[in-house]
Amino acid sequence: MAPKHFRTLEDIDPTELVAILDRADDLKARRGSHERPLAGKTVAIVLEKASTRTRISFEVGIHELGAMPTTLIAKDTQMGRGEPLEDTARMLGGFVHGVVYRTFGHEKVETLCEHSRIPIINGLSDDYHPCQLLADLQTVREAKGRLEGVKVAWIGDGNNMAHSWMLAAGLAGLELRIASPEGYDVKPAIVKQAEALGAKVELLRDPKAAVRGVDVVTTDVWASMGQEEEQKAREEAFADYQVDGALMAEADSQAIFLHCLPAHRGEEVSAEVMASAASRVWDEAENRLHAQKALLVHLLA
Repeated sequence: MAPKHFRTLEDIDPTELVAILDRADDLKARRGSHERPLAGKTVAIVLEKASTRTRISFEVGIHELGAMPTTLIAKDTQMGRGEPLEDTARMLGGFVHGVVYRTFGHEKVETLCEHSRIPIINGLSDDYHPCQLLADLQTVREAKGRLEGVKVAWIGDGNNMAHSWMLAAGLAGLELRIASPEGYDVKPAIVKQAEALGAKVELLRDPKAAVRGVDVVTTDVWASMGQEEEQKAREEAFADYQVDGALMAEADSQAIFLHCLPAHRGEEVSAEVMASAASRVWDEAENRLHAQKALLVHLLA
C-alpha cells in the first residue's frame, strides 16, 4: 500500500483536519501522561534549511510519542555531495519509519515522496509550510472556539505561509484576506488550488482594508531564508505593511495576532504588538509540538 504523505494541506481532508486538531488538543492536555503509540519506530529529520522550531518540536514530539528521532543536516551527508533524492528516499525507507524534510524548492519534496515507501512530512518548502498551519489552526481554535467563518488577514509577502493559509481557508472554512505590495503576490496557481478546496480568498493591496473587522491578524518576515540579498528592496516595498498598534486597532476588538517566528520587531511587526494582550505567538510556537505529534500519530501509528 502506498504511504500517506503530508506534502501540503491538500493531503488531508476536512474530517482528517478536525481529527488531527482534536488529537493535538488531547495530547497537549495529557502531555507527560499520554500513551506512546510510536514506540519502537524511528523518524528521520532531514534539514537542508536552518531550523529552530521545526527541529526541536519534531525531535521532542517524536521522543514523547515513544519513537527515536534522528536528525540529519543535509550538507553533512551524502546528499550534500550530490546523492540523488531518489536514492536517498529508497535508502531511508530501509532504516526509518518516516521522514520530516525541510528544504528549498517544493519539487524536492515531491521527488522524495514519489520514490519513498514511507511517509514524508513537509517540514517547510519554498511554496508551503503545512506543519506551521496545523499549529496556527490549533491556536485559532483555542482562542475563538471554532474555525468555520473565522476572518483572517494575512499582511505581507505572498510566501509559503500565505500559500498555506489559502489552503487552510478551504479546508477549515476560514474567510481570508491577503494584503501584499505589488510584485510580492501569492502564486496564481496556488490561488486556484485553494479555490478548488472551496477557499474564500480576497487579494488586496491595502493592509487596513484587509484587517478591518477580522478575528486574526498574521504576518511573517519580509525577507525569508535565501532572500537576504533582497532585504533593502523588500524593506522599501513593505514599509506600509508593518503590523503595529494602529493596524491592529482596525481589527475586531477581540482579534488575536499570530507570527510563525522568527520575528523582526520594527519590520513586519512592532514590539508593542508582539508583547500585547492580542499576541498568541508563544501559544502558537508551543502548538507546533502538539499539532505535529498529532500528525505523526495520524501518519505513522
